[in-house]
Amino acid sequence: MVLMTILIAAVAFFLIAAVLIQNPKGGGVDSTFGGAQANQMFGVAKSADLIEKITWGLAIALFVLCILTTFMVGSGSGIENVPLQSQ
Repeated sequence: MVLMTILIAAVAFFLIAAVLIQNPKGGGVDSTFGGAQANQMFGVAKSADLIEKITWGLAIALFVLCILTTFMVGSGSGIENVPLQSQ
C-alpha cells in the first residue's frame, strides 16, 4: 500500500511538472525550461506534441493508479462495520 501511495505521489508530481512546462498559448516548451533549445532541436510542433502526450499519459496513469489502489484497499478499511446510527 505504501508503494502505491509513493507511486501516485510521483506520478502526480510529474504531471504537475508537465502541465507547468506547457506554454499556455500552445506554442511549445516554456522558455523558462530551455524552450529555445528544445524548439531548435525538435521543432515547435513536435515538442508540443510530445509534452501533450506525456501529460495525457501521466493523467491516465494517475487515474488508473487511484482506481487500482481503491480496489486494493477494498473492504479492509472496516468502514462497513461502523453503524450509521448509535442506539
